[in-house]
Amino acid sequence: MKVLAVIAFCSIVLIVPAAVLAGSSGGFDGVVTTLEHRYHAHATRIPFVGLISLVAHKATTGGVSGLHVAEFDNFNETVDGDELNNMVAEKLGEGWQRMIRDTSKHGAEQTLIFARPDGNRMGLFIVDVDANEMDVVQISVDPDHLSQSIGKYKHHDGDADTSDHDNGSGDDSN
Repeated sequence: MKVLAVIAFCSIVLIVPAAVLAGSSGGFDGVVTTLEHRYHAHATRIPFVGLISLVAHKATTGGVSGLHVAEFDNFNETVDGDELNNMVAEKLGEGWQRMIRDTSKHGAEQTLIFARPDGNRMGLFIVDVDANEMDVVQISVDPDHLSQSIGKYKHHDGDADTSDHDNGSGDDSN
């Protein structure tokens, strides 16, 4: 009898979140599905991205996790920047803020970057349209860990010996 109760409990625990996620029309899958329908294109979800995300999480000691990637190859549709921005913002939902919107002069290349707080982490959502492809990426990063990692590569002015460098002005008085 206890076995049946455990099986029933486990089934509910597994089925309810799956049903909720399947019914959700927002987030990464919502954006990708909307883009597929709007532009009549098929997105390729990168195989083994869950494994890649796990490896990235371990390799960065928790700095990066929750990686999702979809790629639209042979994407030849004309993309209206305002429409793309509105579609992505609507499907992402509350809490996401657009940080960057970059559009080339003729609109053929576009990049949108959205961010939102995710506990003590930062969620990033990127849509990049370039030439004949569109890439959609969602990732979660630890901003403190990221700052420390970037700090390792920061140029320290006091550490560099500039006495032998030419500043290009013809003046040797460095």
